[in-house]
Amino acid sequence: MTSIYDIIEQIKGFLRNHPIVNYVTYGDITQVDLNKTTMFPLSHFFVRNVSMTEHTLRVTVSLLFLDIVDYTKEFNSDDIGDRQDASNLIDVYNTQLQIANALVSDLRRGDLYRDKYQLVGNPLCEPFKDRFKNELAGWSLEVTIDIPNNISVC
Repeated sequence: MTSIYDIIEQIKGFLRNHPIVNYVTYGDITQVDLNKTTMFPLSHFFVRNVSMTEHTLRVTVSLLFLDIVDYTKEFNSDDIGDRQDASNLIDVYNTQLQIANALVSDLRRGDLYRDKYQLVGNPLCEPFKDRFKNELAGWSLEVTIDIPNNISVC
């Protein structure tokens, strides 16, 4: 059975070919060196779980689309608002959402759909902002995908 390998490779391939993504990782996020600034914008994902039926495998995949928040814009302390007005935070949210949207669209009607990967339901993207050595922001996305179960009982 190569179905899990296939879905992992398909998602990796899609993300690697996206013009905004600089680096793609898979597996445990704690094993990724998030201090290495040259790899951002980064897309990270892992398989959360799989449920099995006679004809399909329902695979739930969690994805993170993230980039570094940069506070180099000039900040005027007289402006109403907070420090995020002096950052690229909204730009990060905008560009990273474009990647998530492109992946979901491809699962709905693009190459991934034609390769028998069918999106289940309407995925929800949630914004996040976390502090590591770098301040990172982006979107988390969980998608559920049906793929053919090519195991047959004979």
